[in-house]
Amino acid sequence: MSIAHDLHHDAPHDLTEEVRAIAVRAKAASAVLAQAPTAAKDHALIAAAAELRRRADDLLAANALDVTVAEAAGMAPAFIDRLTLTPARIDAMAAGLNAIAAFPDPVGATLAEWTRPNGLRIQRVRVPLGVVAVIFESRPNVTADAGALCLKAGNAAILRGGSDSLNSAKAIAAALHAGLAEAGLPEDAIQLVATRDRAAVGALLALDDLIDVVVPRGGKSLIARVAEESRIPVLKHLDGICHVYLDRDADPEIARTVTLNAKMRRVGICGAAETLLVDTALSDDVVRPVLDDLIAAGCELRGDAAIRALDARIRPATEEDWATEYLAPILSVRRVDGVEAAIAHIGRYGSHHTECIVTENEAAAEHFFAAVDSAILLLNASTQFADGGEFGMGAEIGISTGKLHARGPVGVNELTTYKYQVRGTGQVRP
Repeated sequence: MSIAHDLHHDAPHDLTEEVRAIAVRAKAASAVLAQAPTAAKDHALIAAAAELRRRADDLLAANALDVTVAEAAGMAPAFIDRLTLTPARIDAMAAGLNAIAAFPDPVGATLAEWTRPNGLRIQRVRVPLGVVAVIFESRPNVTADAGALCLKAGNAAILRGGSDSLNSAKAIAAALHAGLAEAGLPEDAIQLVATRDRAAVGALLALDDLIDVVVPRGGKSLIARVAEESRIPVLKHLDGICHVYLDRDADPEIARTVTLNAKMRRVGICGAAETLLVDTALSDDVVRPVLDDLIAAGCELRGDAAIRALDARIRPATEEDWATEYLAPILSVRRVDGVEAAIAHIGRYGSHHTECIVTENEAAAEHFFAAVDSAILLLNASTQFADGGEFGMGAEIGISTGKLHARGPVGVNELTTYKYQVRGTGQVRP
């Protein structure tokens, strides 16, 4: 059985049956993985990393097919960037697998323990979630990240990538399959739903008897569809409408470097800044170089009247701009009257993803951290650090913007739950 098998079907009924068969195999594999030794899981990850590097030419060739089709279809540059694999990105994928292998195994870890007056010893112990379905769009590297994280946490993974990256995902999945085979683990531990038919998503979302958690990673339409249709618990990865707020006590050089990096390092990732908020008390002499840097780097700025008064090159911002995730070299910019106004703006327009405050005022920073209801908050650092790898997690399956079970980067620990183990010596309840 191949890790990535193309689904051939003549009717929706056939596809539904084939997707269910994948989930049945995943459920069986999850029972094996839940008890798999750490050494076996790590062996599979390290072997898969080596296979990614060894098969780099095959991966690049498969990816070139996907990129060519996307370019011919007139896809946006940011989309092409997310889709494209390079030797450096393949090496980064492999390094991520090795990092996950080096991470402590969460399965079986004791989270808390105590003894009751009657002598009962109670332990709260980490266990796998079971079967995790990850539905994502154009990033082929999610195939490696999601598969590896689920494996390390003892879960079986069902991966449904975007049709645009199918060739790339199949090549990556083949490397993961080789790693599993070398370690003697079931190949059904990671399965790719290899079809471009969108009906496969609906078929997955109905399998609440076989799949334990769904993780959607993509645009608004995908997230909305999964949230609406799923009969399975969902870890949501919503918009990344991320903000940088330049406080009145911002260091001028930090304001320049952090803002430029937060927006322009990679404009197509969810941690890219989409709105810049500037304190009205911050000197124009500090603000102008920040705007100059962005424009020089090719960023289109859309500002309110107070910001446009500083530079004629800035276009007027509309109400829609404040609530837009551009994923492009576009940034909305607004003057706000202090940290309270910045917090209010983020509360109204943000997506609870990632926000940054640039300031040397510790009280302002602490208030910002306490009052802003987002998964990730940064002081004097780029929003592009909103990434599981940068958090030391090896990789991530997404950034959860919800509040239940997991929040922020979803790494190995966040792909587990727990159970209670109670040990007695013959106690009975009176």
